[in-house]
Amino acid sequence: MTDGASVAEAGWAFTGDGAAGIGSALERFLESLPTRPGLLGLGEPMHGVEAFPQLRNQAFQHLVEHDGYRSIAIETDCLAALTVDAFVADGKGELDAVMRSGFSHGFEKAAANRELIAWMSQYNRSRDARDRLGFYGFDAPMEMTGANSPRPALTALHAYLATNLEAALLPATAGAIEALAGPDERWSNAAAILDPSQSVGASDEANTLRLLADDLAAVLMAESPRLIASTSRHEWWRASLHARTAAGLLRYLNAILAREGQRGPTLMFGHNLHLQKGRSKWHLGDLSLEWWSVGSIIGAQLGDQYAVLGSALGTARHQGLNAPAPNTLEGTLSALPESRYLFESGQLTEALSRMARTFVLRTDAAPNNGYFPLDPNQLIEADGVIFLRDV
Repeated sequence: MTDGASVAEAGWAFTGDGAAGIGSALERFLESLPTRPGLLGLGEPMHGVEAFPQLRNQAFQHLVEHDGYRSIAIETDCLAALTVDAFVADGKGELDAVMRSGFSHGFEKAAANRELIAWMSQYNRSRDARDRLGFYGFDAPMEMTGANSPRPALTALHAYLATNLEAALLPATAGAIEALAGPDERWSNAAAILDPSQSVGASDEANTLRLLADDLAAVLMAESPRLIASTSRHEWWRASLHARTAAGLLRYLNAILAREGQRGPTLMFGHNLHLQKGRSKWHLGDLSLEWWSVGSIIGAQLGDQYAVLGSALGTARHQGLNAPAPNTLEGTLSALPESRYLFESGQLTEALSRMARTFVLRTDAAPNNGYFPLDPNQLIEADGVIFLRDV
């Protein structure tokens, strides 16, 4: 058996034809794990390549229909995602408007996201509330160069409490919150990322808002029996999301799992760097950045209940990525007989170790700096690898 054949035999080839294509490989991967995870991560090596969210859609459809998955969480604004969830659950709103307001980071432009929402809405039409699919965002309402104001989250939380509780229980009025927050644009000032003196985060108003966020969250928890009884568990959960988000913006998944755990597993989709179990690294110009991602944090907490599939990409000429060098992981996988594979990481690592070659990290980059190759020496940071040769 040749080295290439050994690597090919370590994985499961699949076609790109609908949910059935990825479905068989997914089932064999899940069977290889010590236990079926409650949260399955599916990463992509760069944003803006439609093949990966399309593959996500196919995987999610299979997992819903064959493995009892009942929710999906993607890398987008958690508050904006409430608009999407209301549409897929109850048909609230119109699809075009939901796409415009329900996504962040430019993800509303992805055709695959529109297809996902339309499919989920159609699936939910004939099902009772407990069996309907849920949609979540697991990102904060912020971009790389700035965060949104906490005002919308705090005022939504305050409005919920003020509508259902006595005014004497609330630590502040809506007007006080508005005055302390001030104009939204001062919170998202992009200049503050390089000049902390321009950040509003250390102001007296921000410090006061931090205390108010904690106080409002405490009222929400203390009065939860009455609030859930007078509104609904769903409305209380939405208010809790606003409380968590406001506190995070002022201080800056487990909540999704706590809510969805009794209904079924969750598929989480985002960039490889956000979902992998190890420490994430990014070299941008003179900056060398490292952080513990959501995948590493939640993986440490959940153990075998979290599994993640990282994705690798061969060629994407429309994104400025030509064929990878033969001595890279992507170059080796590109030489395999089929164009799409799913590998269990341990088996892939073992097959690669038998090859008489030294692997190097791929160094060619997309013009938008958004592409990140998989490190052949750190495959263990994911439980499995999906490879697409050419998109």
